[in-house]
Amino acid sequence: MKVKVIDIGNSKGIRLPKGILEQLGIKNEVSVQTSKDSLILKAVSTNRFEWAKAFCEMAKNGDDRLLDGYTAERWEDEEWEWK
Repeated sequence: MKVKVIDIGNSKGIRLPKGILEQLGIKNEVSVQTSKDSLILKAVSTNRFEWAKAFCEMAKNGDDRLLDGYTAERWEDEEWEWK
């Protein structure tokens, strides 16, 4: 499929047909990548699949620590036998 490149202010853009947007689940945002002579557009995932990456980044930055210290309850010690 060919689409025209259009002027948008000082930039350029393309119009994507509604059917393609619906098929790929694209709503308001896409991820853009380039590869040699190609432009790759991907739907931005807003589901839990990106959580692992975010959690790794949090751990790297030390943002995954509890804000208040751990306080075990008596039943936890009895039930789980913390060691």
